[in-house]
Amino acid sequence: MKIAGIILIIIGVIALVYKYIPITETKQDAQLGPINISHQETHDVPIPAIIGGVCIVGGVAALALGGRSNL
Repeated sequence: MKIAGIILIIIGVIALVYKYIPITETKQDAQLGPINISHQETHDVPIPAIIGGVCIVGGVAALALGGRSNL
């Protein structure tokens, strides 16, 4: 449970630092026999800040609950 909490906190911080995820697509324009003509397009997918905050809060909660022992 502690490892999951730490991973969630790290993902949350990364999501808050990086506002966009770049995604590269390769699109085929034409195929003339053995010759392929293609190009690459890069799109930026935005990451909402709320996702980073939820991951951090979830990670802290997982750390808090993982530290408790059942007596």
